[in-house]
Amino acid sequence: MNAFPEITKIEYEGPETDNPLAFRWYNPHEMIEGKSMQDHLRFSVVYWHTFRANGSDPFGMPTLHRPWDDGTDSVENAKNRARVAFEFMEKLGAPYYAFHDRDVAPEGGSFSETNRNLDAVVDVLAEEQARTGIKLLWGTANLFSHPRFMHGAATSPNAEVFAYAAGQVKKAMEVTNRLGGENYVFWGGREGYMNLFNTDIKRELDHLGQFMNMAVDFAKQIGFEGTFLIEPKPKEPTKHQYDSDAAACINFLRAYGLMDHFKLNIETNHATLAGHTMMHELDYAGAQGCLGSIDANRGDLLLGWDTDQFPTNIYLTTEVMLTLLKYGGIAPGGVNFDAKVRRESIDPVDLFHAHIGGMDAFARGLRMAAAIRADGGLDEFLGQRYSNWDSGLGAEIESGKHTYETLFEVMSQQGDATANASGRQEFLENYINRFF
Repeated sequence: MNAFPEITKIEYEGPETDNPLAFRWYNPHEMIEGKSMQDHLRFSVVYWHTFRANGSDPFGMPTLHRPWDDGTDSVENAKNRARVAFEFMEKLGAPYYAFHDRDVAPEGGSFSETNRNLDAVVDVLAEEQARTGIKLLWGTANLFSHPRFMHGAATSPNAEVFAYAAGQVKKAMEVTNRLGGENYVFWGGREGYMNLFNTDIKRELDHLGQFMNMAVDFAKQIGFEGTFLIEPKPKEPTKHQYDSDAAACINFLRAYGLMDHFKLNIETNHATLAGHTMMHELDYAGAQGCLGSIDANRGDLLLGWDTDQFPTNIYLTTEVMLTLLKYGGIAPGGVNFDAKVRRESIDPVDLFHAHIGGMDAFARGLRMAAAIRADGGLDEFLGQRYSNWDSGLGAEIESGKHTYETLFEVMSQQGDATANASGRQEFLENYINRFF
């Protein structure tokens, strides 16, 4: 294939370059904190937005007419598209990609035909992975687009839809395993409700827990050793989704005995839809031992939906990388660009500009985060702020030596707590700004 004849391999040229088709900050082999940038960031290109998005929205028809698509939903067109995808990723220098089953292969007239279509395209994906060395970050099943999933998949009131979804996930897991996928993702697109009058929450959550435990059992059968990931999102397309944020997902995993088998795939735009920052969601998941991977994008704070824009905010990427470094990195997850060009960005070259910008933003965020950590001022402040817990009464409480009764006696003798120190938020914000 040569779908991008005017584009050569995107190279690192440094911050002084004015070449829009070069990296200014992402130098894949540069070492930071003992690892290369490529190993820290593990960039992944998503199949659905990059190669299947057509620019349509609720108010307008498609605007993105790709020259490599012949306008059909045939298996041959899907095979051709797969080869174009790998040409793009190879020229971009992205080491990973991710897909839903229905992204790469068309639905057939029956369950069996659909699976045959998928196998035919997966043959091409396997060939292209072998040719380029690009790996599969994760696979998943699309359990939300087809009308059969209008009431959900694992949480559907229709038992046969549950069965269909289970069969579809079985096939998607087999394909992911065949392609060496390092993770498998569950995104509950319609696992939630629109109206509580027609919803049995407990029964639906029980079914969802059963569904996830079936996945764990099947992974053992086929020898899949990758990580299972759940992707939190509070709403859209449903009014309320059961995987609404990191805390809800972790509560679900604990309730259904899944904590040893699942981690979270945190997305920026989903975090903001939940009323949180990305840093909050990452830190919460990391604190619970559930930080698995991230979807890298951003929303528009003036719009109340999932706009999936490419990340260009250096403060955002610095906060993300500070948190990832704090918890020891993201592997076997990655920085997955679940982002799409705007419907007005109609030229194929815009795909390169978008990904270059996102990769540079994260590379710069990594550099900033490493510099902040090396300086040590933030850690020093936190150490001082919580030093009251390192000895004396605080250390005794943390070690479990006290009860309500004993602490009642301590305060009865002491009379009051010592005065609080300043939180110094403004000082810390100014401190972080020094690195930009």
